[in-house]
Amino acid sequence: MSQPPATDPSYAPAEIRYCARCATEMIVRDIGGKARKACPSCRYIHFVEAKVGVGCMLIEDGALLLVKRARDPEKGKWCVPAGFLDYGEDPRETAAREMLEETSLRVRVTELVDVFYSPGGPGASVFILYRAERLGGEPHADDDALEVGFFRPHEIPEIAFESTEAAVRALERGR
Repeated sequence: MSQPPATDPSYAPAEIRYCARCATEMIVRDIGGKARKACPSCRYIHFVEAKVGVGCMLIEDGALLLVKRARDPEKGKWCVPAGFLDYGEDPRETAAREMLEETSLRVRVTELVDVFYSPGGPGASVFILYRAERLGGEPHADDDALEVGFFRPHEIPEIAFESTEAAVRALERGR
């Protein structure tokens, strides 16, 4: 009988001890070449789901809107308004919701800028970046933002994430 692969905590997290369906103690099995938690009784398999983050870039008069993060990861650095996708929520709605929550601005999401993959770490493993245009409101830091401001390419403060770096590059290219 072959041994299951070494347990990778990202696929078979130690904190998953009992089956969500029947409460039997989970075991580790090789499923698709990965060590995963599985129920020996009802055959339920626990799959770790990716965290999906969604952000929104707003450029006005050659300046990019950024928020200063109030929380880790990257507390005190600047990024585009962003947050996690809620179950059942359209990513475009997430982008507009996060913009409103963090900056008090109502926006219309206009186009997809890029999708980023960031393995490991406490944040999103997949990040979707959209572009938007302002419908109304005045910028005001709220929710988990300490500050909000528009920055021209030569004024960009310390950036938090690769996705915001991409937004800055788009700004520099005049997109």
